Amino acid sequence: MTQDLHATRRYYDTFSERYEAHRHAGYHRWLDTRTVALLRPHVEGRRVLEVGCGTGLLLREVATDAKDAVGLDLSQGMLGLAASRGLRVLQGSATALPFEDHTFDLVYSFKVLAHVPDLEGALREMARVTRPGGRLVLEFYNRDSLRHVIRRVRPAGTVGHQTTEDDVYTRFHGLDELRSLLPPELMIERTHGLRVVTLVPQAFAVPMLGDWVARLEDALSASPLHRLAGFLVLSLLRR
Repeated sequence: MTQDLHATRRYYDTFSERYEAHRHAGYHRWLDTRTVALLRPHVEGRRVLEVGCGTGLLLREVATDAKDAVGLDLSQGMLGLAASRGLRVLQGSATALPFEDHTFDLVYSFKVLAHVPDLEGALREMARVTRPGGRLVLEFYNRDSLRHVIRRVRPAGTVGHQTTEDDVYTRFHGLDELRSLLPPELMIERTHGLRVVTLVPQAFAVPMLGDWVARLEDALSASPLHRLAGFLVLSLLRR
C-alpha cells in the first residue's frame, strides 16, 4: 500500500507540470462548472474539506462562500499551485485524514477516489471527519459507462514527460458495488451523473458542436440516463 502511495504521488507531481494546460476552456471548464453547481447548495457558511484538491480550481470557487475551506492532496507539486492561489491547503492521504472527528459540514472529492486502492478506508475516514447531519459529495468512475468502454480499448493517454494513465492505480465501480462499500453511517440521498455520451473531450472545442454537446450532456444528466455517465457522483448524508 505504501508503494501505491509513492507511485500515485510521483504520478501527480509529474502531472502538475501540465495539469492546467487545457482546464480553463471547453470540456474541462464545462465539467468544473457543473461540479461546482453540485456543491454550491451545501457550501454557504459551512466548514468544507476537499479531499484531493489538486491545484485548487474547485476549491477557489467553493472557498468564496464557505465559512472555512481546506484542501488536502497527496502531491506537493499540485499543492504548490493551489497555495499560490492563497488557498488553505495541506499534504496528506485520503486514508489518513489529519483532522479531528466531526470537523466538517461538507466533505467532497472529485477525480480522486478512483485512484485510491483502499477505497473503503478512504470512505471511513471521510465519514469520520464529517459531522452528523453533514454531507459528502463524492465522485467515482462509473463501470457502467461509455467512458469505461473507451478507456479499456484505447491506448493509455500521456500525462507527463515520462508517464501515462497506466502509471496510476485506477478502478471503475458500479453503483451496487459502491453501496456495499459505504460505511453504515453514510446514506445515499441522490445520485448524479457527468459525461454521459461525450466520446472525446475535444468535441467541446469544435465551434457549434461544443455548445450542442454541452446542452445534450446537461439534459442527459438530469434524466435517468445519468446512471450511465462516465462520472458517477453520490450525494451522501452523514447519519
